[in-house]
Amino acid sequence: MMDDQVRVRASIRFLSAEEGGRASPLAGGGSYRPNHNFFGPNDRDMCMGFIELPAGQQVTPGETIQADLDLLIYPAVKPEIKAGKQWRIQEGGKLVAVGTILEVLDPVC
Repeated sequence: MMDDQVRVRASIRFLSAEEGGRASPLAGGGSYRPNHNFFGPNDRDMCMGFIELPAGQQVTPGETIQADLDLLIYPAVKPEIKAGKQWRIQEGGKLVAVGTILEVLDPVC
């Protein structure tokens, strides 16, 4: 596994528009690449992550999904990557979802 990349299975709860989240659904068939913040709302050091949604799948605001995702991490984040860890998923500074790591997976070769 590359030291700067990790694959996890997570539960992701997308905030509704009323909670300040997205107003429109995500459409599958591509990668959704939000920022991933493991250290709290005032932290601006974020990781990039790729959430793959199957073609034809749509995720609406307020919905919770389970997904496998790849995170590109920096060294300070590595100790945070463990089952049960919750983190903020953001579009820029806007909180749009909250994730919980269910399992750290083997890398895809």
